[in-house]
Amino acid sequence: MTLDTVKHAGETPDSEQPWKELGLKEDEYARIREILGRRPTGAELAMYSVMWSEHCSYKSSKVHLKQFGEKAPENDALLVGIGENAGVVDVGQGYAVTFKVESHNHPSYIEPYQGAATGVGGIVRDILAMGARPVAVVDPLRFGAADHPDTKRVLPGVVAGIGGYGNCLGLPNIGGEVVFDSCYQGNPLVNAGCIGVMKHEDIHLAQASGPGNKVILYGARTGGDGIGGVSVLASETFDDTKPTKRPAVQVGDPFQEKLLIECTLEIFKEKLVAGIQDLGGAGLSCATSELASAGSGGMRVELDTVPLRDATLSPEEILMSESQERMCAIVEPQHVDRFMEICEKWDVTATVIGEVTEGERLEIFWHGELIVDVPPGTVAHEGPTYHRPFARPSWQDALQADDAGRLPRPATADELRAQVLRLVASPNQASKAWITDQYDRFVQGNTVLAQPEDAGMVRIDEETNLGVAMATDGNGRYAKLDPYTGAQLALAEAYRNVAASGAKPLAISDCLNFGSPEDPDVMWQFAEATRGLADGCLQLGTPVTGGNVSLYNQTGDVAIHPTPVVAVLGVIDDVTRRTPIAFAEEGQLLYLLGDTREEFGGSAWSQVVHDHLGGLPPKVDLDREKLLAEILIAASRDGMIDAAHDLSDGGLIQAVTESCLRGGKGARLVVPEGLSDGGSATGDAFTFLLSESAGRAVVAVPRSEELRFTDMCGARGLPATRIGVVEGDTVEVQGQFAIPLSELRTAHEETIPGLLV
Repeated sequence: MTLDTVKHAGETPDSEQPWKELGLKEDEYARIREILGRRPTGAELAMYSVMWSEHCSYKSSKVHLKQFGEKAPENDALLVGIGENAGVVDVGQGYAVTFKVESHNHPSYIEPYQGAATGVGGIVRDILAMGARPVAVVDPLRFGAADHPDTKRVLPGVVAGIGGYGNCLGLPNIGGEVVFDSCYQGNPLVNAGCIGVMKHEDIHLAQASGPGNKVILYGARTGGDGIGGVSVLASETFDDTKPTKRPAVQVGDPFQEKLLIECTLEIFKEKLVAGIQDLGGAGLSCATSELASAGSGGMRVELDTVPLRDATLSPEEILMSESQERMCAIVEPQHVDRFMEICEKWDVTATVIGEVTEGERLEIFWHGELIVDVPPGTVAHEGPTYHRPFARPSWQDALQADDAGRLPRPATADELRAQVLRLVASPNQASKAWITDQYDRFVQGNTVLAQPEDAGMVRIDEETNLGVAMATDGNGRYAKLDPYTGAQLALAEAYRNVAASGAKPLAISDCLNFGSPEDPDVMWQFAEATRGLADGCLQLGTPVTGGNVSLYNQTGDVAIHPTPVVAVLGVIDDVTRRTPIAFAEEGQLLYLLGDTREEFGGSAWSQVVHDHLGGLPPKVDLDREKLLAEILIAASRDGMIDAAHDLSDGGLIQAVTESCLRGGKGARLVVPEGLSDGGSATGDAFTFLLSESAGRAVVAVPRSEELRFTDMCGARGLPATRIGVVEGDTVEVQGQFAIPLSELRTAHEETIPGLLV
């Protein structure tokens, strides 16, 4: 068979090519021919197909994502923003922190263990490529109905993959969420985040500059796993039974990645690289084209020098392979020998596969024959831009008119008590300890807070106790009711969670999970959510540093709920002043901060008790969120509160239950007057306990600090209502019911093992 060289392509313009099978549209294939002035070679077609995929090029989303730059708030802490492997922020004392959240959704449905494991591996390498040591991971997860048989297939595999890979790397898993909803039945969401730490001077960027500099591929050998993997697989809708494309899911080796991390950090320490890029989605196609495009010259690559696990791989397969644990570095000639010595020390395979050139072309050779000759920017950064049609769905008004406030409420105290227990035991509100106990949350010894706390927190300087916190949140039910407000509620909750731990929110990363962009209803959801997030970040002063878009999360014509997941990073000067959620001391006074209204649209109560989704989500007041955060941070710093827990899914009673169980102490609550007539004898108590109004938190205040704390709240104009006291071994709502902690613990902790073991 004749090798499809550039010369051969020019001589055979009418040769049929499998552009459609590779996921390209007819007009996209025509555009490639226009760029090159000829038909592409097979290798070029492979590169364009993966790099112009939805996952890599953001062709349907970038017209909306540009708002994150246009509306970016001024923020002196931002050191590296959107466009690199991950964003970087200044956290003080000469330290910089890089963080990002990405998705590995479709591969994790097909092969749960490896899909999730390689999701962790990929995000860790993104952080490593910025010059940082990875210090912690988080994992926001969404699954189908908890009692569905396929959930029992997918969830344990995903959890084992996350735990297996992260535990072997020695990275603590400090946060995330697990949410169940039937809308995710055929499309689980496996989002993974990572935090890394470095000094300001150690930041590295993905660019190839300096003619004569060598291109070194190092790490694992290239195999057939993951060919067209996440880049193609994440760019297509599943049908009712399976994905229409099933490329091999990547296979991870965490021990190889651990060696790669330590090897790379030593290389950084000796300042041996001029540019670096990890190999994730689209593999070598991505690394070579992005490095060359971001640099000042061209690149020549000898593809046949790439170390292989499978000698039968074709050039196209080598370029498309998404084999894990690989990096690509640009190294000045005088540093090559030392670079190789360090790789040999760590038993990491390293090979010079090319060099930076004077020209403006990416040229790839196979046994001396030119098989790729392209402008690298057209591959990496100049893919198609779609202005997809979008319109408010015809069903949206009816959905919002189906007000959850009209649902039947408990008529008696006994009925209210029964519904509280049912809520606490529901899969979304139940303890996730069966899952999180499979993760090592405390390896390295710097974890300060981890699940089930409001935010994960790690110490980054042992002498000063400087630390960072991260929380991830997102409520697809809220976003289904109103995607603009839903995105802002996700931002507000993550922001509030970080502040509740005592850390100051600085910046965000996001993972935007939606259905097919070819559906105008879905594109409207995406446009509204993106607009809401951009507006919210501007108001809160938290820039978007980067993130990920995951589209085509749908089976047939049924899309998932729009699920924008937001990760907020915060900084705390002294981790010994952090605030846990646990009510741990008898006599602590409980205060509810913020306003409680009748807001039940998308609520846990409406879902668990009535299997209902309708109405409007809670209102968002971002100025109030900022004020609440300032109060929580100041109270933590000055020792005015012993515990704090944000109010979100499940309302006050869920937060109080979690805090009581965490600390092993009960609480006696008094229902404030005038919340709601509710239409029943339990009206005030019902709204008090189960409303999901935003901008609220419950705090435990030492008696000695009550006056100072309430004076601060009063002076700043934040409503602070004393609602009870920590005491005994029962959660009692005066005039309504009492539930022993033992009964709450059984309800809270037995659900998930009962469904999955």
